[in-house]
Amino acid sequence: MKKPKTIRKHQQSLKDKLVEKFEAYLLNHAHGLFSSLGRMTRTPFTSAMTILVLAVAISLAGGFYIVVGNIQQLTGNLEASNQMSLFLKDNITDSAGQKLADQLKQHPSSEAVKFITKKQAMEEFKANSGFGEALTALDTNPLPSVIQVQPKNSLDSNEDIEKLMAEFKQLPQVDFVQVDMQWIERMQTIMLIASRAVFLVSLLLGFAVTFITGNTIRLELHHRRDEVYISKLVGATLSFIQRPFLYCGFWLGFIAGFSAWLIITIMLLIVESPVEKLSTLYNSAFELQFLGFFEFLALLLLASGLAVLGSWGVLHYQLRQLKPQ
Repeated sequence: MKKPKTIRKHQQSLKDKLVEKFEAYLLNHAHGLFSSLGRMTRTPFTSAMTILVLAVAISLAGGFYIVVGNIQQLTGNLEASNQMSLFLKDNITDSAGQKLADQLKQHPSSEAVKFITKKQAMEEFKANSGFGEALTALDTNPLPSVIQVQPKNSLDSNEDIEKLMAEFKQLPQVDFVQVDMQWIERMQTIMLIASRAVFLVSLLLGFAVTFITGNTIRLELHHRRDEVYISKLVGATLSFIQRPFLYCGFWLGFIAGFSAWLIITIMLLIVESPVEKLSTLYNSAFELQFLGFFEFLALLLLASGLAVLGSWGVLHYQLRQLKPQ
């Protein structure tokens, strides 16, 4: 009966020791976390200048990202359509054009067909161009009749669309054919270039954040080298010595990331009203996109991570160079 009790006591003692070690570990990290923040407040001007420089770099990267995101929102709202516009010859009457449109509805590759007469085209142009009064002075209507053809979704490849386009061009009533998908593809290609440019710029600014934080921690380590010497003399490990410096780097990145989010948000709020006004003038329902909650968290994590990485890189090298005399 005594043996199981002894085992239970031993297990309880081992459990208590593990709990104590874990609590001590948490207390040490909590002390390093808040003591590093307190040390930063002792040099408010230097810390504020460093944070401001980091925030500007991060906000530039975030600003480019959100600008491209808003432009992609515009192109995303435009349906990646392969709609074709068949412009009819001037001598084609409305009845002949409607008859051709009815024939195209029976085409196996047509999803939807819409016929627009010359009169309808002129009325739409007057309403949207802003030259309504000037257009009334024209003796004749220069606009052609148009048949809009929406191919079926099965026509996904450019080769199929080009074949259908060539077929429509052969129709005697058709003057020329325009495919709306072409300029959308150009816009998408431009957006792809812009996205890669944002990635490269963000990468460079990320390196800047890392190097700026690393240099700040290097200067902080230089000012506290006597403290590091004493810690090494009493047998402190490298991880113990570098812990407060890493937390200092974390606070620099975290506060800079939050400040960058504020800068981006304020800039977007400044331009929100003009953008909405411009959207209304174009009869669009476009709404300016802000950084979402998860993007905000990603910004904080990325800024903090880069700052800690820069701090660790400097500490890993510098602490091995500092040797007590």
